[in-house]
Amino acid sequence: MKEFKPLMALCPMGKFVFSNEDAVHYKKQIQKKLTQWGVRYIDLEGVLKDGLVKDQSHVDTVVEHFQKAGADCLFLPHCNFGTEGAVGMIAKKLGIPTLLWGPRDEAPLPDGTRLRDSLCGLLASSKVLHKLGVPFTYIENCRIDDAPFRKGVDTFVRAVSIADTFRKGIRIGFIGHRVDFFWTTIINESELLERFKVEILPLDLARFIEAVKDRAVKGRKGYEKEVKKIRRNCLIEDLEDSHIVSILAVRDQLLRLGEEHGLEGFAFLSFTALLDAIEAYSMYAEMEVSEQYAMGHECDIHGLLSDVLLRRANFNQSPAFLTEFTIRHPENDNGVLLWHGAAPPTMCHPESSIRIGHHWILPSPVSGMVHFKLKDGPITVARFDGDGGDYQLAVGEGKTIPGPDTLNNYLWMEVDDWPRWERILIEGPFIHHVGMAYGHYSEALVEACKYIPGLRPIRLNKS
Repeated sequence: MKEFKPLMALCPMGKFVFSNEDAVHYKKQIQKKLTQWGVRYIDLEGVLKDGLVKDQSHVDTVVEHFQKAGADCLFLPHCNFGTEGAVGMIAKKLGIPTLLWGPRDEAPLPDGTRLRDSLCGLLASSKVLHKLGVPFTYIENCRIDDAPFRKGVDTFVRAVSIADTFRKGIRIGFIGHRVDFFWTTIINESELLERFKVEILPLDLARFIEAVKDRAVKGRKGYEKEVKKIRRNCLIEDLEDSHIVSILAVRDQLLRLGEEHGLEGFAFLSFTALLDAIEAYSMYAEMEVSEQYAMGHECDIHGLLSDVLLRRANFNQSPAFLTEFTIRHPENDNGVLLWHGAAPPTMCHPESSIRIGHHWILPSPVSGMVHFKLKDGPITVARFDGDGGDYQLAVGEGKTIPGPDTLNNYLWMEVDDWPRWERILIEGPFIHHVGMAYGHYSEALVEACKYIPGLRPIRLNKS
């Protein structure tokens, strides 16, 4: 998978009336921390004296430097106080997500003087940012080794990665069309393009099927070797080798289209035309593709975008999965079943094995559905959705819990107050589909909404 790690413009702020030596000291400490934490950044070394902004005359030089470097976000640490006018103008002209923080001030010296007034400077600069209409993220005034600093930087960088989905725009492939009876997945394509820079690329299903058949014939010898490996590693029910070859051809055609068109995901109608053409469900193909690309099952484009946002939250280092809320836990009032098909194989529970078999509810002799339990861990869920021009992002966190076995890909999740979650989801513009990823990303998702005009965050957790 291609990682998405933002480039930070590190813009250390000083002021001529306080200790320049102390400002340089903290600038170096900040650079050291960012390097240790793996943050990509560009600073002002060799651009300004001491690599610090201390005057409004520095603004244009700084802005040009960071623009030329292609910075994705701006960090304005107040290393001794801060030059508030320069803070405001740099942030306004760059127009990128902005982070504000300063190291906690030490006690006054024995003679009563102070080397820094960082907190005071932060209060001044925040007013200017408000005055200029610049959205920003703030980390509490703390010491450089304190936990809030590291957590704040991490949350901000992840929020930038998420926000860039819509700030810079993405392209997704739409293969097929919306199923008539899935009214829940009706979306405003024009509005997504105009407001969120989401380009939906229509891809003809008939041509896709034709390409899959051609690929299966031409690559049959190579596929047959892979079929043997799959039969060794998976329990397969009622699938001929020719069926598995066709499924693998679906996978490779999706991957080719993704690379050819620069896509980040697919809204995919995998039934019924494709099902009839290859005489098998293509879930194994979608499962493998979802390791690299977001998959919007049942042509759920808003769900696909929810998946993308979660992948961006972890810099695309691990996949997400478009699952759905289905039933409440039979014994735990705060438990709910997350269930769907074609989960990324890396989400498979270590004690579970992949089974490829029949549809769990539709009576049909056709095979190809994938069944395995999902692994345990902390979970973040998100749902991007909207009606009537009002777009919201529902965000929540929970953890896996024991529960009854079922079919396809599933886990039982416990949250803090399921009745609260249920009411918000029912009364909001949301549906049963929800993106899920392992890890804690709710704060970054909420923070990202500051930098996405027209998207409101909705917290599902009470706190």
